[in-house]
Amino acid sequence: MSDRRIEALSELQQSAAAAVVELIRTAAAADGRPAVSEQGMLYIRRGSAPGVRHLLLWTPGDTGDELTGYAQIDGTDPVEAPAAEFLIHPDRRSQGHGRALGEELLTATGKRLRVWAHGGHPAARHLAVTLRLKLFRELRQMRRPLDARLSGLPEPRLPEGVTVRTFVPGQDEAAWLAVNAAAFAHHPEQGGLTLRDLEDREAEPWFDPAGFFLACRGAVLAGYHWTKVHAEEGLGEVYVVGVAPGEQGSGLGKALTSIGLRHLARDRGLTTAMLYVDADNAPAVAVYERLGFTVHETDLMYRTEN
Repeated sequence: MSDRRIEALSELQQSAAAAVVELIRTAAAADGRPAVSEQGMLYIRRGSAPGVRHLLLWTPGDTGDELTGYAQIDGTDPVEAPAAEFLIHPDRRSQGHGRALGEELLTATGKRLRVWAHGGHPAARHLAVTLRLKLFRELRQMRRPLDARLSGLPEPRLPEGVTVRTFVPGQDEAAWLAVNAAAFAHHPEQGGLTLRDLEDREAEPWFDPAGFFLACRGAVLAGYHWTKVHAEEGLGEVYVVGVAPGEQGSGLGKALTSIGLRHLARDRGLTTAMLYVDADNAPAVAVYERLGFTVHETDLMYRTEN
């Protein structure tokens, strides 16, 4: 289709960002979940971020060009290939737009690319094959029921000398960032979070310090469990659990997970909990399965061969 055009931007103006957000919402309503991650949405709202690029695919409409597709390239990882997420308006699919946007992503990154397919829909799998991308990562969303009686949840057993309190905005950011980086040194997406990334999340409507638990050994942060509530879906999330390297193997992570789930069930009255975990992280998967979590759906990441 010769009349489509793709616009590459390093900065989104407010009007363009609003159009992209609306496109993502429209597609999510059709697909059952957003095609762009939380971090990607923060980049859109921020307008610009070092290493992040936006591709907007436009097609002619009755009143001028219409935003038909969107892609985001996140090149902030210093080691891995750039990561991308992209989508096409539900009413404009099967017209070659997805392939065109995918090929533009390959060109823009010098054919060194990783691409998320959130939910692993068949059409996304087919497009990945068409673009000659190979599956290399599986991120599982797991869920379990919650109730006020805390059925199936073990009592939290903290290591001796460890106490738990909640996060204090304006006080705990630096300590949290340090422990998060150490706990997820092997996981650049999580371990690479910056103060700006943390502050962006603190500014989100869902942020609640009462659900952000810090485990301390004296004055030293030993681990944490940050929960999140998806109010529209009525879901509580084990957003992220991290344990300082010196505290790993002590049972602290399991205790913090149980504390957070209790908060979601009793304090927030939620009936379902969810979390994300890499399928190849066998120890974590085993812990969550013992806590009653089962696989709900799967996100897939594809990449180029080189």
